[in-house]
Amino acid sequence: MQIKELSIQEFEEFVHKNPLGNHYQTSSYGILMGEEGYQYELIGYVDEYQNIQAASLILFKKIGLKMKYGYAPKGFILDYFDQNLVKEFTEKLKEYYLKKNVVFIKVNPELAIAEIESQNFTKTYNWNVEIKDYLNDNGYLKLKDNLYFESLLPRFGGIINLKKLTPNNFSKNTRNKIKRAIKKGLEIEISERSGLDILYPFIEKKQQHNEFYYKNYYNIFHPKEMIDLFLVSINTKEYLYNARELYEKELEINTQLNHSLIENNNEKNINLKMSSDRKLLSYKNDVLEATERNSKQEKIYIAGALVIKYKNRVQIIASGYDKKYKRFNPNYFLHYKIMDYYKNDYTYFDLNGLTGDFTKENPYYGLNQFKLGFAPKIYEFIGEYDLIIDEKKYRSLLSKGTLAKTFNKPNNKEGKKQS
Repeated sequence: MQIKELSIQEFEEFVHKNPLGNHYQTSSYGILMGEEGYQYELIGYVDEYQNIQAASLILFKKIGLKMKYGYAPKGFILDYFDQNLVKEFTEKLKEYYLKKNVVFIKVNPELAIAEIESQNFTKTYNWNVEIKDYLNDNGYLKLKDNLYFESLLPRFGGIINLKKLTPNNFSKNTRNKIKRAIKKGLEIEISERSGLDILYPFIEKKQQHNEFYYKNYYNIFHPKEMIDLFLVSINTKEYLYNARELYEKELEINTQLNHSLIENNNEKNINLKMSSDRKLLSYKNDVLEATERNSKQEKIYIAGALVIKYKNRVQIIASGYDKKYKRFNPNYFLHYKIMDYYKNDYTYFDLNGLTGDFTKENPYYGLNQFKLGFAPKIYEFIGEYDLIIDEKKYRSLLSKGTLAKTFNKPNNKEGKKQS
């Protein structure tokens, strides 16, 4: 058995057939990260008959003056319950990369070790939790179990079964916001690459990457039909029609409440009238705005998302909206419409990360609540490990603070706001 570099075809076929296969473990992702300054290899662990037993995309980057580290995003791809395979693959991998001056390889396999109950957030662990011991026994150093988004990829995730998709499963708040968004005349469309210029201002402040990263993402994955770009706009004609209808209905209610107050000026009727007055003013403002927008015949884009498609799963990799139109609830509309679009052709929808802190004190509480409103299954994954190749150099990088400086991400306090 030996480690060898695989052809793109060999690698792609093995990964696609494996249950752990994901778009981070594709040659396309390697090409994308090559544009970000990484080198990459597609390696396999093969037997004497050249049958592939394990494989991984591994990215490489310099760390320190003469050293480099590897990163296998959501890898390695192998049967982790085969303890002999894990042991032998790891030993050969260490031998192979020690000669190439690689100090360590960072891994974060997509192995769900627990499901989290959505009401009281209790955890139910599964058999995958045993893999933690297998990795520990073979020299994988478990890194800190981050609650937030400090690691390279989220440790907690929300997955929705598209074959069971129904708004009735969403929270009441989420259902109401989707309905209000539709009433505001929102529409969704699939855009070409040029739509990235519309999307990027919506995600610029919440992402760590520049606009060229997302253009490269699109350019690399689009030829393989693995990526879609969605944009949300306001249909001003529909918006005006709905705004007038809501205003006229509320005007009738308001008139009736005026008569009720004359007959019975009690606290209940006063509160109902005050509530109706606020709605009436809001609807009136909508009518004025919709009339102005419609008269200009302008198309207003207010939200968008990039979506990756791989095997039976779709995943939002970036999404955002124009904060000026937050009252239109564009992000709720966007997510629901994307789910609805894919429900016939794909099985799972990946919300791309939650935090493990479900308290109100969580700086990402708003983000969590937004995603939980769609009633996903909540999973905790195994987390991040460093496979140490050169112990002495690794400890040197650790003691000098180089690892912390390279990998520790700031805790973004924007999370209280809706994602």
